[in-house]
Amino acid sequence: MASDAVGGSIDAVWRIESPRLIAGLARLTGDVGVAEDLAQDALVAALEKWPQSGVPDNPGAWLMATAKHRAIDLFRRNERLARKQEELAHDVGLALAMDGADLDAALDDEIGDDLLALIFTCCHPVLSTDSRVTLTLRMLGGLTTEEIARSFLTAEPTIAQRIVRAKRTLGATRVPFEVPSGEELAERLPSVLGVVYLIFNEGYAATAGDDWMRPGLTDEALRLGRILAALAPDEPEVHGLLALMEIQASRMRARTDAVGNPVLLLDQDRSRWDPLLIRRGLAELDRAQQLGGGLGPYALQAAIAACHARARVADDTDWATIAALYDALAQLSPSPVVELNRAVAVSMAFGPAAGLELVDQLVGEPSLERYHLLPSVCGDLLAKLGRHDEARAEFERAASLTQNARERALLLERAAVSGGSG
Repeated sequence: MASDAVGGSIDAVWRIESPRLIAGLARLTGDVGVAEDLAQDALVAALEKWPQSGVPDNPGAWLMATAKHRAIDLFRRNERLARKQEELAHDVGLALAMDGADLDAALDDEIGDDLLALIFTCCHPVLSTDSRVTLTLRMLGGLTTEEIARSFLTAEPTIAQRIVRAKRTLGATRVPFEVPSGEELAERLPSVLGVVYLIFNEGYAATAGDDWMRPGLTDEALRLGRILAALAPDEPEVHGLLALMEIQASRMRARTDAVGNPVLLLDQDRSRWDPLLIRRGLAELDRAQQLGGGLGPYALQAAIAACHARARVADDTDWATIAALYDALAQLSPSPVVELNRAVAVSMAFGPAAGLELVDQLVGEPSLERYHLLPSVCGDLLAKLGRHDEARAEFERAASLTQNARERALLLERAAVSGGSG
């Protein structure tokens, strides 16, 4: 029993400490791949020693000191980086001389920059989007290969290969372990925010599988967003993204019924929305606006989410304002998906015929050819206009395109209802 308890403690410590550990080691070695290997070595040492000795008072400091010892051994074996070896030896000497509190303070002096550098490294544009997401979850989330594979319904060997290739790519292209500045920061920040939001969205509305949501991924994205907001407090779009995620996450409990079936936004019991997350989201949106970023793409989406959050019942929703916000978003970040969302808002503000006119303009758009929400929206508007046979056909087409079992069942149900009304 005691051993099981220690094992659970080690797992908890690893989840908390691994991002700090890898970030600090990456700064020292200049290589994210080597840093993770050293961190894993330290974890193995903990698994071997802590069941006998107990979890130390300062487990993060113990892991860091152990990993630095491993780094010195590595550099000695490779007969290179003599200067780095001396620096690391000095660091380890200090680490062993300090008590836990002193070492924690020393590490915390630089850990903020290290974590931010790790986030930017994992989300570097030299990597594919899939690799950025996977590496971020591995390095900053402490998720195992198995956990990442399960979260994205992907074969474990595929995820393992993706991680290996990503680390090799970073090493081969000599991506510096640093926080970009100036114009480079502005250019690379959207990549970081995009990765975090991709993780959130996959948890919020799973693209495939039997579950409508995967809360573990939304929780991880929120954690990363909060870290970013703390480390980059003057970046308005960081606060805009966090505001958007906090407000959307507030609906999680209301998005499914008792057996896990989806409940659409307008049908949700808003008393089940989390008021704390709404308050946090609105505060982050205010922060983004105070920093002059109220018109950024994430801040605009957060403002749309805020309109829903402020409406106590669905009928109180300010759809005219939402439509205007989508107009602004379409001008700032034009895309067919934004146009589809704008059509929904227009239909709610000015009637289904006005919305359908906009949707008709998107039919034939190549990027939406396999996008199930286009026929889903079309079916909804046709049903409201009394064109039930056409609506049924659109819902059936949407059901054939989605890979999520729960969503498919909902769409087929709506098709059946439309057919019965014809």
